[in-house]
Amino acid sequence: MDFGVVLQTNPPAARTVQLATLAEAHGFSHVWTFDSHLLWEEPYVIHSAILGATNRVVVGPFVTNPATRDWTVTASVFATLNEMYGNRTICGIGRGDSAVRVTNGKPTTMAELRESIHVIRELANSRAVEYHGATLQFPWSRGSELDVWVAAYGPMALQLTGEVADGYILQLADLDIAAWMIKTVKDAAAAAGRDPESLAICVAAPMYIGDDWEHMRDQCRWFGGMVGNHVADIVAKYGHHGEGVPESLTDYIERRSGYDYNTHGKADNDHVDFVPDDIVDRFCVLGTASDHIAKLEALRDLGVTQFAGYLQHDNKEETLRVYGETVIPALQTHLTAKA
Repeated sequence: MDFGVVLQTNPPAARTVQLATLAEAHGFSHVWTFDSHLLWEEPYVIHSAILGATNRVVVGPFVTNPATRDWTVTASVFATLNEMYGNRTICGIGRGDSAVRVTNGKPTTMAELRESIHVIRELANSRAVEYHGATLQFPWSRGSELDVWVAAYGPMALQLTGEVADGYILQLADLDIAAWMIKTVKDAAAAAGRDPESLAICVAAPMYIGDDWEHMRDQCRWFGGMVGNHVADIVAKYGHHGEGVPESLTDYIERRSGYDYNTHGKADNDHVDFVPDDIVDRFCVLGTASDHIAKLEALRDLGVTQFAGYLQHDNKEETLRVYGETVIPALQTHLTAKA
């Protein structure tokens, strides 16, 4: 299992770069950042600084969208970073949440998401692509490599992910829900004639090392609110129990009355009182190192190939340290110098 860390690009940017370098020092393979241009600083500028300050980690948005950025510009960013730093980028993409809703926009259609994935991936892999009636290619790009992972919750998005994505991003760590969603994605891949096991499966959730459960829950309750935005869209389209969507995912938002994007993704979010403790415990990865290891082993058994931990809380350095010294080694294959 690989390990990533998900950071917000809050000022000062140097702090984000510092946490990224610390994550690399503790054995994390990926550094992801939010991409919401009004709420936080521009991620791709900071990605360049992270890549320049590190040697190994792969860096990308968690997640970008096809609505707020021209697809060819997005592809150009990745191809340029790859030329500068040696194919160490990755693209997480979805239909759009805070980046579009703060500007009173709306998520893109599935058709737009599907087409954007194709255009971005082809161009950022130094290949030609048809776009707006013309054949386009970066004449300066040679040997660029980019995987595109799709963030999805609903049935249609899960199907699209299985059909076209290089990887699947699931932003919650509930074992039962993860099992259903991973199976749905892999079934869609198989139906499309793809090898289901070729897809990377990334589960993302807040990770907090500690033993004060009340405090950890309060620090991470924002996550249930963020997930609730997407769940509300699913419920609006399919109902609480439609299309096989697990009731454990949809039922908890019944008390949801609204959401303030000004506190999106923040521990002090004041619009998440509807999120009960059991949802926080199920959606997040909390507790001692042993608690983390046990849950991550269960996720690995479901086919998860990467765990990406959100680090929006008051215990960042200690969580990274314990992961580097205890959690990550426990999930790696153990070798001996002498048999």
